[in-house]
Amino acid sequence: MRKREKNSSNKFVNSWKKLGPGLVTGASDDDPSGIATYSQAGAAYGLSTLWTAIVAFPLMASIQQMCARIGIVTSQGLTGTLKKHYPRPLLYLMLVFSFPAIVMNIGADIAGMGAVGNLLFPSIDANYFSVLFTIILLGLIIYLPYQKIASVLKYLCIVMLVYFIVPFLYKQDFKEILKATFIPTIKFDKDFIAIIVGILGTTISPYLFFWQASVEVEEMKGKHVIVNKKLIYEMNQDVDFGMTVSGFVMYFIILTTGTVLFKGGVHQIDTVEQAAMALKPLAGNLAYFLFAIGVIGTGLIAIPVLSGSISYIITETFGWEQGLDKKFHEAKAFYVIIGISLILGLSLNYIGITPIQSLIYTAILYGLTAPVLIGIILHISNNKKIMGVNVNGITSNILGFAALIIMTVAAVALIYLQLTDK
Repeated sequence: MRKREKNSSNKFVNSWKKLGPGLVTGASDDDPSGIATYSQAGAAYGLSTLWTAIVAFPLMASIQQMCARIGIVTSQGLTGTLKKHYPRPLLYLMLVFSFPAIVMNIGADIAGMGAVGNLLFPSIDANYFSVLFTIILLGLIIYLPYQKIASVLKYLCIVMLVYFIVPFLYKQDFKEILKATFIPTIKFDKDFIAIIVGILGTTISPYLFFWQASVEVEEMKGKHVIVNKKLIYEMNQDVDFGMTVSGFVMYFIILTTGTVLFKGGVHQIDTVEQAAMALKPLAGNLAYFLFAIGVIGTGLIAIPVLSGSISYIITETFGWEQGLDKKFHEAKAFYVIIGISLILGLSLNYIGITPIQSLIYTAILYGLTAPVLIGIILHISNNKKIMGVNVNGITSNILGFAALIIMTVAAVALIYLQLTDK
């Protein structure tokens, strides 16, 4: 009996050790700004948007798998591959759009973490928490080597489990939940379409494309491995697991706010702290506390990914030394860019741009760049000169082109919704 338990324990430990960038990428997808979007969807429309988690999962998993495969096969990040095989103007265009979008995303996440910190400790101003979290993150990123950072981020992912607990602290109608999950609800009005576009924009985010490819290269450094079917399979499993976690968290946040807040008469959530605070009188102190802790935990996971992705983009563009495995003096520009992105994100709180405005601007920029990037990723993934025998299979292409079409429609809808009040 003990031997069986020991073997089970060893299997779990070995499986946990094998989990790599996919888990961190998936967890970072549910950052505080994403939580705000999912919370608003649930509060405004109840369970009507639950089905989006089922639709989004295969799309984001397929794109992230392509990005990971590009990193493994080329030993370059997505930016390096773009630089080598595509016109420079296209690369610079992606840089121009990506930098402000990611900085605004960082700013919204820092503000969300600060506000939730203030809810947990009301005597301390939210701005102090924002500054504190920024300093802690900057210190961890600069002074910890990549393997340590990856380990810390991986264990922080455990905090995502709180979102699986909260809905069960409240009485649920499982028949209604199943219906909303598998039978899509479409409402042809501006606000509903806007929230669907927002969910897609915050779920299939361009910064994750760059991060996934670059961090796979980091994982491969120092490992003399052959790129074969087994390696690709393990990578796909890692990405699928991470995206599954992300999808479940998204699903349970909508479920939580769609039952607790919507049915409690709270239909407008603009920030994550409002979502946490609204849960307190309706679902009790434990749900409120767990939700707040989850926001801080996901912020600590997502911000290093956001700042790391923009640093990879810029340093690969200009051929500077980069890598989380390098010490500060070995890649000064890389870490300086990370520091600048965090400081700029923090400063948004002091120049009149609110977290919700940052989310809107971020969604617009992501919505414009995502279809173009997905198209380029599909082209690279099917290019035998770049990928050799590791080009896309039929399933990857079907899901990839579905993501391209859906995100293109979302981008057009996003522009239309911003230009018209009809």
